[in-house]
Amino acid sequence: MLRHASIPEITVTEYKDRQDRGEAPVLLDVRRPDEYAFANLGGTLIPLQELAERLEELKDHRDEEIVVMCRSGARSAQAVQFLRSNGFAKAFNLKGGILAWSKEVDPSVPRY
Repeated sequence: MLRHASIPEITVTEYKDRQDRGEAPVLLDVRRPDEYAFANLGGTLIPLQELAERLEELKDHRDEEIVVMCRSGARSAQAVQFLRSNGFAKAFNLKGGILAWSKEVDPSVPRY
């Protein structure tokens, strides 16, 4: 079982602060396309189940910070673990996902 405590995280407010300063890391969304279509934060969409086969798409960001998001933080935690084991040492989980974003940063983002 995945232990989320061992996954490096960034909070939605930390990410928003960095975004406001123009210093936001690369945002990777690992939800399904239908979820992304319903509500998104503008990140690159690579669904979790496609991440291994599409890892090449992220190669230019290997040495950059990458914040991974999903609905609540569970899938993105799995993705961060996978990315870090594949050389992406600066991958972080967006704690609480889009649900936390909607609750703490922008209530206009729909929850589902």
